[in-house]
Amino acid sequence: MKAAKAIILAFLLCFASAAVADVAVPPLTGRVVDLTATLTPDQAAALEQKLKDFETRKGSQLAVLIVPTTQPETIEQYSLRVAELWKLGRKKVDDGVLLIVAKNDRKLRIEVGYGLEGALNDATSKRIIDEIITPKFRSGDFAGGISDGADRILKVIDGEPLPPPKPEGEMPDFGAIADYFPFLFIIVLVGGGIFRAIFGRLLGSLVAGGGVAAFIWFFLGVLPVAAIGGLIAFVITLIGDSIVTNGGGGRGGYGGGGFSSGSSSSGGFSGGGGSFGGGGASGSW
Repeated sequence: MKAAKAIILAFLLCFASAAVADVAVPPLTGRVVDLTATLTPDQAAALEQKLKDFETRKGSQLAVLIVPTTQPETIEQYSLRVAELWKLGRKKVDDGVLLIVAKNDRKLRIEVGYGLEGALNDATSKRIIDEIITPKFRSGDFAGGISDGADRILKVIDGEPLPPPKPEGEMPDFGAIADYFPFLFIIVLVGGGIFRAIFGRLLGSLVAGGGVAAFIWFFLGVLPVAAIGGLIAFVITLIGDSIVTNGGGGRGGYGGGGFSSGSSSSGGFSGGGGSFGGGGASGSW
């Protein structure tokens, strides 16, 4: 009987824990992520295009997220968690902004990256919320409030001197990684053999590929390039014993050109590696 009670109690505790679990952060599928169907497809598309055009011209990233609720977290806690995972803004420039609306909670927040905290400071963010966004929310015009709020945020960012964006289609500067390529190649060959001996051929190759991918991501901050580099390292490690045995004869092709094959985006949207520290403001309607 006691055992049955213990099982029932454990089940109830697990159920209660699940009931108050944090709201999951949705994947960053675009500059506008609406989980409430508040915006029509045309409204979302128009806002997406506006934010994309601004990013192309200025370089800064603004994303809009609409969720039903952030409970049990406060909107400040949830917003920062989203910002940390999405990494809006350019790496080392930190010029990302998140406008988040928790519709059922009747709360919203502007989360500001480190690089914009001087221009889009807490007071300015609060004025945008109180004077532009929430008046329209109170009248039921969510699309208008979000669009006008985004316009004002972009106007503030536009007045901030920031590094110009790289022209569309321009490859990242590979100088930082190119200088290390011969070293990386040797390390992969030697280290790959060690990883194969310790973990086996497949797992060892995965470890080597993951390490190289992390190294490239650290220096370049470009996920597609890191993925390509990791894949090359995986293949080299997987067949490394064959390369060494054959002296590399006729098996070129893993040279410097390996990282220069197209790293252009497949059309999706992703954050640029920006950082956030909790700057911004919240409001309600």
